Amino acid sequence: MTQTPCRNNHPKLPPPFIPQASRHGIGVRIAPQLMVDILPYDDMDEGDLIELFWDGCYVASKILTTSDIGQRITLRVPESFLQNGKARTYYRMMKVGGTPVTSSCRKIWVKLDAPGGQLLSPREDENQGLAPLSLPESVIRRGLSARHMNSGLPMTIEPYLNMAPHDEITLRWGDLRMDLPPLTMEDVGEPIDLVVPATLIREAGGEQQLEVTYCVIDRVGNNSLWAPPREITIRTLGEITQ
Repeated sequence: MTQTPCRNNHPKLPPPFIPQASRHGIGVRIAPQLMVDILPYDDMDEGDLIELFWDGCYVASKILTTSDIGQRITLRVPESFLQNGKARTYYRMMKVGGTPVTSSCRKIWVKLDAPGGQLLSPREDENQGLAPLSLPESVIRRGLSARHMNSGLPMTIEPYLNMAPHDEITLRWGDLRMDLPPLTMEDVGEPIDLVVPATLIREAGGEQQLEVTYCVIDRVGNNSLWAPPREITIRTLGEITQ
């Protein structure tokens, strides 16, 4: 059964609540066990029929019992109803002998394709779908030079599967972190050029070698995990100034 969502809403019925959602929406880890809460409403009574709709499609229902009064009602949304994009969910309440009343609508993003693609195993700690950082050949062969220690190190993140606006990339330089600005629509499908500041390089200390990698978190909280790392040689101060 399909209905036109979010029209003729009743102001006394609050929208559904999705406790598992991240700040912006629903990701791939939440999708298989997505639950929606119906908050207590005025005149909640035994025998009330609650019907939950997702993007206009009926997904679940419950007839309230005495023990439900004053409690939030939790209904499950089957994963088969979820599709990428902005979703709308609402519920319909009907009292015995009454007419149906529709709640306010909850709008939320759904994104079921994680940055870099899905991991083959939940135990993996690297995402082979992400390319290692692209570094200058001179750095790969000989390590950092005095110029990098003074002006920073340029590098590139190659386009990755499921790249999207609002993706947030974190660079890991040894034990330090650097967050890049969220991606825009113009960034999608293009290499991301960045410079590791000299201050960050110096702050990392005197390690002779360190690992450099990155991870991506998209707008609904899907986490790519870390890309395969690059190992960079950090020469001593005497070596750099020679």
